[in-house]
Parts: sequence; C-alpha cells; structure tokens
Amino acid sequence: KEHLGKHRQYWRDIILGVNDGLISTFLLVVGVSGGGMATKDILITAISGALAGCISMMAGEFVATKSQNEVLNAELALERSHIRDYRDIEIQELSGLLLLIGISDGELKDNLVKFYESNPEALLAIMKSLEFGVVDEELRSPYWAGVASGFLFFLGSLPSVLPFAFQVDPLTGIIVAAIATAVGLAVVGGIKTWATRASFVSSSMENLLIAGLGGALAYAVGSLFDHILNTKVD
Repeated sequence: KEHLGKHRQYWRDIILGVNDGLISTFLLVVGVSGGGMATKDILITAISGALAGCISMMAGEFVATKSQNEVLNAELALERSHIRDYRDIEIQELSGLLLLIGISDGELKDNLVKFYESNPEALLAIMKSLEFGVVDEELRSPYWAGVASGFLFFLGSLPSVLPFAFQVDPLTGIIVAAIATAVGLAVVGGIKTWATRASFVSSSMENLLIAGLGGALAYAVGSLFDHILNTKVD
C-alpha cells in the first residue's frame, strides 16, 4: 500500500471539521427541540449555529496553525543562533540524538558528527527533525487548515439543518436529522479507517456512541430547562 501523500497533515482538519459539524449541530437541534422550540425556531437556530461554527472553526484553525508555525520559526531562528555561537554544544546534543534513532556505531556516528559539524545548514536541518520533530513536508498552511475545517464543519452541519427546512414537526425533524447524522458519521468513520487502516466498525461505533450519548444528554438538558422555565411562569 502507498502512503497517503503530501496532504496527510490536513487529515486532522478534515476529520475535526466534518465530525464537529455533524455532532455539534445535531446536539444543538436536539437540545433546543427538547426545550420546546417550534420547527421554524429550530431551523433558525440550526442555521445560525452552522454559520457560527463554520466561521469559528475557520478562524480558530487559521490562528492556531499560524501561531504554531510562528512558534516553530522563532525556535528555529534561536537554534540557528545556537549553531552559530555554540556549535560544540549543539554537536554534543546531536550525538545524543543519534543514539536515540539507533546510530550507536562508533565510526559511523563519528563520521556523521564530523559532517554536520562542518555543515551548519545541514546541522540545522537534522536538528529541526530530531530535536523539534518537524519535517517541511508535514507543515500545515494556516489558510488551507482554516478553509478545510470551516467548509467541512458547514458541510457536516447540513444533515441536522435540512430536515427542518421542509417545515416538518420537531419530532420528525429530529428523527430524520438523527438518521442522516448517523449515516454521515458512518461515512466519516469509513473514510477515517481508509486513511488509518483501522477497523471500520470500531471507528464508526465510536462516532455513533459519542453522538448518541451527547444527543440524549442535550435533549434531557433542554427538556429540564423547558420544565423549569414553564414551572416558573406558571
């Protein structure tokens, strides 16, 4: 089997976006439905939640990824100065890191240390990988991360939004949304297992269990608040 390729670093954003859209929007409509809202009000709430979640996810992933990249760039700039001013210490550190990846042979290790000692750019590159655990091909663009998360959140929210657009009664809308969300979660589980080469059944059941328990809790909390508020009004 072949590796996933150069886009594998975005799988976090893909799964997070669509999964969050599926589950959080479903929990939102279940909660407000349990609170006694009418179909039109549930639809408005669901649309608002989908748009807010989309924008929030997009902005959050953009800022988080950009901040992470900036932290890394600052660390690499500091590492570059260490290599320039304290190369002997960095070489000692490299010697210890080589042991961690299984290079313990005396002659081979000595040759590698000599090579990196005389090549500061190569030393920076290997320290970037061994000390900071970063490979250039695995870096994430904040723009792509934000767009992927935001768009897929909105896509994931649709199974819980669309049923109420047809002006069905709240109970019917929740049932249709639950079925559509379950299908969506199963599809996401299947796609995830294609990437992770894990068990489709366990991955799908994990998603469905989280959504099911969350839905039951959201409905119960919504019903409780509806009961409390109606009791106070009476």
